[in-house]
Amino acid sequence: MALIDRRQFNKALVAGTGTLALGAGTAPLQAQSFPNQDIRFVCAFPPGSGSDVVVRFYAEKIRSMTGGRTIIVDNKPGAGGNIATEFVARSKPDGHTIYVHTGSSVSANMHTFKKPPVDAAKALQVAATINKQAFMIVVHPDSPHKTLQQLTAHLKQKADKASYAVSATSGRVLAELYKSVAGLQAVEINYRMAQDSLSDLASGAADFGAHDPQFALAQVAQGRLRVLAVASAERLQSQPDLPTMAEGGVPGIDLVGWFAAIVPAGTPRPVIDQIAGWFNQVTGSPEGKEFLNKFGGDPYITTPDEGQARLLKDIEAWGNYVRIAKIEPQG
Repeated sequence: MALIDRRQFNKALVAGTGTLALGAGTAPLQAQSFPNQDIRFVCAFPPGSGSDVVVRFYAEKIRSMTGGRTIIVDNKPGAGGNIATEFVARSKPDGHTIYVHTGSSVSANMHTFKKPPVDAAKALQVAATINKQAFMIVVHPDSPHKTLQQLTAHLKQKADKASYAVSATSGRVLAELYKSVAGLQAVEINYRMAQDSLSDLASGAADFGAHDPQFALAQVAQGRLRVLAVASAERLQSQPDLPTMAEGGVPGIDLVGWFAAIVPAGTPRPVIDQIAGWFNQVTGSPEGKEFLNKFGGDPYITTPDEGQARLLKDIEAWGNYVRIAKIEPQG
């Protein structure tokens, strides 16, 4: 089970809950009355997806902290997450619309699309970070390839007749980096949802998939997929038995994603701090750590300022990833 630096947790928890100690004469009106209506948790993928599982877990746990308010999970899939991102960015900045999504995907979309709908660096604010996770290279359990080395040798032999499944930006970049480093010519098959790729992985129409850990590990538990490697530079604390890409003969890849609670820019800081307190409390709880570990994530608690700095850093880093992977931005 992943461990959290207790000093970091205390620092973030104080940042998220300190507003509650302010007197009525010093706290802004928005913070005093927040939340004063139902809260919307926006998910960028359809119900049943890996991201949806995370969003609904936090919605359920945080509901009891909101003074009886309802939390509505609003699924807005499409355009690689841009539909949801734009919706949140243009929502009223009052804390009642919260984007529970991967900051890494938001960052990536600034470079994988020619005209992103919003400037994420200016339009969004991280309220709380949730976890760190790595996408995974997967195959069907009946595949003869038990290691990444074996899969790589097979893909080289098939050349451009090989193919692979992706459904999210991070998976697409991971697969392109894998191809670039290993010298592969496999062809991408893009699916609306990761679940849609299962039949092609089973039939061999797709030789491998590059999928998110929530989906991948859930399918492993059901006997539908096998994980060959994770995209982090070091083994995950939550999944120490899974080898890295470097251990599989593909060095230089360190593609770590991270979930966050994100609000529109301009949301009052006391409201941001209160939202941070909610999420940090769930993430730092034994139940929260167990949930995140189960789906391949290591708990990741920061302050809102640290989370925003991570977002800005990732926006810059993903420009390099996209160039290295030679990905042509979509129109």
